[in-house]
Amino acid sequence: MRREARAVLTAAVAALLAAGGTAGCAAGPGPDDGRGSGHRAQSPSPGPSSREPSRPPSREPAAAAGRPAAGPVLAVKVDNVRAARPQAGLDSADVVYVEPVEGGLSRLMALYATRLPASVGPVRSARESDLELLRQFDQPVLAFSGAQRKLLPRIAGAPLRAGTPEQNPGAYVRDTARPAPHNLYLRPGELLPSAAGPGALTTGFRHGAAPAGGRPQTSRTVRYPAARFTFTWSADRKRWLVAMDGEPAVTPGGRRLAPATVVVQYVDVRSSALHDFRGNHSPYAETVGSGKAEVLRDGRAHAAAWRRGSAADGTAFTAPDGEPLGFADGQVWVVFADAS
Repeated sequence: MRREARAVLTAAVAALLAAGGTAGCAAGPGPDDGRGSGHRAQSPSPGPSSREPSRPPSREPAAAAGRPAAGPVLAVKVDNVRAARPQAGLDSADVVYVEPVEGGLSRLMALYATRLPASVGPVRSARESDLELLRQFDQPVLAFSGAQRKLLPRIAGAPLRAGTPEQNPGAYVRDTARPAPHNLYLRPGELLPSAAGPGALTTGFRHGAAPAGGRPQTSRTVRYPAARFTFTWSADRKRWLVAMDGEPAVTPGGRRLAPATVVVQYVDVRSSALHDFRGNHSPYAETVGSGKAEVLRDGRAHAAAWRRGSAADGTAFTAPDGEPLGFADGQVWVVFADAS
């Protein structure tokens, strides 16, 4: 009977996503058809939304060993084309992942555990590789707008909670001064009652003293076919100043985005079986396995190795001597680069 109940619940969630949670995506075969997700502009509501993110059947916890669950981390898929900048809320994220998407472009996944900003966005669609990446967290909430229709049942069955505009209309608002689809913003406080706390970041990252060695590094650039990220060390701020496509990355108020640690993680990037409406297959960044990495902190670059034994494990980074490599206190950016 329990198996039947779980099956019924899973089917119900999938039906909800297909019918209401992805109305705009279902109207076209691709996740990014330039029309957004078909959501209409909404005015901010005076109080929290009465709806909660959908809860699929509970699966095995993704927390790293010895790390108690502290509530769900919030993951938000953030647009990263020029028309989407400056993005809101990136400076408040604990971790920002840079992911390859169709056409050689990039998209960001911002993770929030220690605090929730007033606004995050523009929010865009999910990708297949997001599900594997998020398995290392315990029942995370994934905020996104639309997805490829064949991906929807996988999202419904994944060990996460989907927080979409259709399911949580009070948590989203459109900025009518910006063009669609680059104008949908999440108000995290309407989606979650409070930040989960740092214990929700079950990534395997270690923060601590700087490792020995390394080489002086003032600037580091990572290139995608149609995107470019440059991190420049600021001795005054003791942070890495971010530039995207040759322009300073800033908050809406003009302050530079400046993580304390930058990780260039070399991963295998293959083509997903899923594609956009133009027929372009989505890149799939393999985040389970092992490989090389480069860790930037305190104005130095450190050679590293990364390992993630299974999807439910966090990602460990080690120095050449095999010892854990500590990150600086503060925000971490992880840029997935093609290992080939």
